[in-house]
Amino acid sequence: MLMKSSTQSLTEQLSARISERIRNRLLAPGARLPSVRQCAQQNGVSPSTVVAAYDQLLAQGLVEARKNRGFFVRESGRAASATEDDGAPPVDPALESAAANWSTAHWFAARAAGRRGVSPVNAMALIRGMFHKVSDKPQPGMGVFPPDWLESTFMPAAVRKVTSSRSLQDFSLQYGEPLGDAGLRRLLAKKLATLNVHTAPEHIITTVGATHALDIVSRTLLRPGDPVMVEEPGWAVEFARLAALGMHILPVPRRADGPDLEVMAKYCEVHKPKLYVSVSVFHNPTGYCLPPGSAHRILQLANQHNFHVVEDDTYSHIAPEHATRLTALDGLQRTIYVSGFAKILAPNWRIGYLAAPPTLVEQLLDTKLLATLTTPALLEKALALCIEQGQLRRHSERIRTRLDAARARSVKLALSAGCSFAAEPVGLFGWVETGVDTDALSQRMLDEGYLLAPGALFHAERKPSTLMRINFATTQDAAFWRIFERVRAEQGR
Repeated sequence: MLMKSSTQSLTEQLSARISERIRNRLLAPGARLPSVRQCAQQNGVSPSTVVAAYDQLLAQGLVEARKNRGFFVRESGRAASATEDDGAPPVDPALESAAANWSTAHWFAARAAGRRGVSPVNAMALIRGMFHKVSDKPQPGMGVFPPDWLESTFMPAAVRKVTSSRSLQDFSLQYGEPLGDAGLRRLLAKKLATLNVHTAPEHIITTVGATHALDIVSRTLLRPGDPVMVEEPGWAVEFARLAALGMHILPVPRRADGPDLEVMAKYCEVHKPKLYVSVSVFHNPTGYCLPPGSAHRILQLANQHNFHVVEDDTYSHIAPEHATRLTALDGLQRTIYVSGFAKILAPNWRIGYLAAPPTLVEQLLDTKLLATLTTPALLEKALALCIEQGQLRRHSERIRTRLDAARARSVKLALSAGCSFAAEPVGLFGWVETGVDTDALSQRMLDEGYLLAPGALFHAERKPSTLMRINFATTQDAAFWRIFERVRAEQGR
């Protein structure tokens, strides 16, 4: 909250608040700032204070003014041009009259410099903001379990045991096995068998987290410009990662009965995609699980049109073993299985893995070697110990029990706050209908110390949405929902 008694003026406080959000990517390049009137109302200050604060941000090169359109977060090396229309509704000049003289001058200066228009909001910029610590409050938008849920005594004990081994020096002074620790891969093969995914240890490659595994697959099977089918709504990091690699993203609507198969079939006929990326079980953000019939049809399309399927089973540790998995039905012929342990065990251990068809293993391994040479054996051996002694299984069971209770509380609070669920509440995430623009809502909630995950974040091309994804583990607090109701009501006025 802006304070008149502060050692900084209201203008300085407002300018500092906005600049901090820009630098931490909570306001992404290309994002439109509130109008002068809106910002004044939101922060309880006069329009002249907002004008002065925006002027400071312009002087710092953090924002730019676009004639008769408003103020936008500046993207490095790019600015507004006189003829471009970014799709935002025109600004009523009367609302911006206090800023008109200097905003026009700045706009013409930008045009004189010959710079081009701001590109659409970059999904990666928003993801970076997800990892900025907004406050000490539980964060509804985060995609992980709270640290206190993951605390254990068996993990440090496993590391101590591994480091006290006589073989520590041997495996520390060498690069280790290219595929990954042999003991861990044997245990992973046994674990996969419980999911009806049958493979051999030599067809498993350990990675630096599940995201690294997805990256290895993309860099091995794809070239810039290749078409890739990705579920929408979907994981924003995957959209951003594929876009950064120069891929042609083909969004496939994900519904309760699986992906839209008609859309997939049309993509196959027109674009001939090389890859389809799917979260079959506890899909992020909806929580949907893939029905068997839909899974069979996907595999038929893959065989008919010659593309591979990557199944991201990141949430396998909290999901039912009997859930339909494409890799189980396909037998790892056209499918590649990806998972990891960051969500359930230790985010900073960065241990993931992939299981692939035998014909692809050497190609995938070459890509891993070019990027990282190998992966750290010490933590892989410690993880193997946690799995072998049953500690990981018991830990996962405790997390599932705790999550079930948290989900029940969160759902009750969300419904009481006037929200509804666009998908059945299961797993870690809830796909919540708020009734208001969640992009605007997320910025207002930042003032209260809460980071939301607006629905637009989960689309390949950012567009307005009234949905948001909540983390059931971090939305059990009635205080959050009271503030949420108040801020939403203020936004609707």
